Amino acid sequence: MGAALFIGGIIFSEWTFLLLFLGLTLLGTLEFYKLTGAAGIKPNKTLGVLLAAGIFISIFLIDKEYMPAELLYLALPVLFLTFVLELYRKQPQPFTNIAFTILGVLYIAVPFSLLQLLGHLQGEYRWQPILGLLLLIWAADTGAYIAGKNFGKHKLLERVSPGKTWEGWIGGTVLTVLVGWGLAVVFHDLELYQWIGIAVIVSIFGVLGDLAESLLKRSLGVKDSGTLLPGHGGILDRFDSLIMVIPFIVAFLKIF
Repeated sequence: MGAALFIGGIIFSEWTFLLLFLGLTLLGTLEFYKLTGAAGIKPNKTLGVLLAAGIFISIFLIDKEYMPAELLYLALPVLFLTFVLELYRKQPQPFTNIAFTILGVLYIAVPFSLLQLLGHLQGEYRWQPILGLLLLIWAADTGAYIAGKNFGKHKLLERVSPGKTWEGWIGGTVLTVLVGWGLAVVFHDLELYQWIGIAVIVSIFGVLGDLAESLLKRSLGVKDSGTLLPGHGGILDRFDSLIMVIPFIVAFLKIF
């Protein structure tokens, strides 16, 4: 049911996509700040969430030509307000708080904001590239699980994630590239080489995103990033691969 609503929100219109991923951006940012609290870090949640929302909405409005792109520069002084406000918060580890406030925005809000560019590559909103990207991520996870369960022997990065194997990664890569080829046949918004390029990026950086999130949780001493999604943990647990691959995919498509 949840997956159907999620996919429906992407397909129905750009406005439902906006609401869906704006919600994920805000919840994910708050979840990140809550995670850091486990280590005694006190990020400026209010400023971080406002900045995350501002960047996400601004990218949408600029892409729709409702707002001049120059106004996005306002994010820079707001970002540096973190330093000013920390002077008056009287919290321990002030610069650690500043660093994690900014990191929450960069790690969560910026990738989700860039995802909008993927949906507007040809001007008007097209849901196919976004849904295709999600299908590739799911293919990578599925292929890695099947191959890892049946053939996995050599650990990929045991100190961070003991369950991941090189065999699983290879299986995920093969299935992802095959699905990328299939998407090129079904969805014509991108060329074959672009779909294959996205598939390769997902294969490499998707698993690295998963490992990076595992490293974050290990460093903070928590098992799951949250409990918002029953059976899946939190926002970061479910979307760690997507968060990591988006900047690389947008750069790839804009350059090529």
